[in-house]
Amino acid sequence: MDDPCRLYLITPPVLPGGFADQLAAALDAGDVACLQLRLKDAPRDAVKRAVEALRPIAQARDVAFILNDDAILAAELGCDGVHLGQQDGDHAGARMLLSGKILGITCHDSRHLAMLAGEMGADYVAFGAFFPTSTKDAKFRATTDLLEWWSEIAEIPCVAIGGITAENCAPLVRAGADFLAVVGAVWNHPDGPVAGVRAMNAAIAAAA
Repeated sequence: MDDPCRLYLITPPVLPGGFADQLAAALDAGDVACLQLRLKDAPRDAVKRAVEALRPIAQARDVAFILNDDAILAAELGCDGVHLGQQDGDHAGARMLLSGKILGITCHDSRHLAMLAGEMGADYVAFGAFFPTSTKDAKFRATTDLLEWWSEIAEIPCVAIGGITAENCAPLVRAGADFLAVVGAVWNHPDGPVAGVRAMNAAIAAAA
């Protein structure tokens, strides 16, 4: 039996006050495979402070702590890995720097980029956006046939990202996504992040 699909949680673009407590409660609410700290426009010092505050919360719960964009900082601060976009530095260099750690690479809607990432030693590839999203300007749109193709040919896990909610995630789970990356579905849930994590876990389980 294939491993079940799991939740891949990404932080809000701007961390609100009291976020550490919100994060701890959210991670305690249900299964979360990993947490990606994604602060695109924040100064490096601010990112460093956020890593130092949030990494122990995730790691104490056996949730992998992934830093977006910065392999050097991820290695320096004891993160469990890094997630890199196509324009985010030297992928091969990051692989060497983070030997034994997680390297995830954004592959948009491209089979070619996914194959390259796999050959280069990525631990997962990320496809998307699958749905409209307000979190970032999504220039690429992926479809479920990409997930089906990848799950058939590759051992490397794939992450689906982009506008995913408890209401729309079932086709992605059934198509073979190993992880569902979400931001708004948890942090903007009308009943709060705890309810958001529970709703996503329930939806994943129902779709499996």
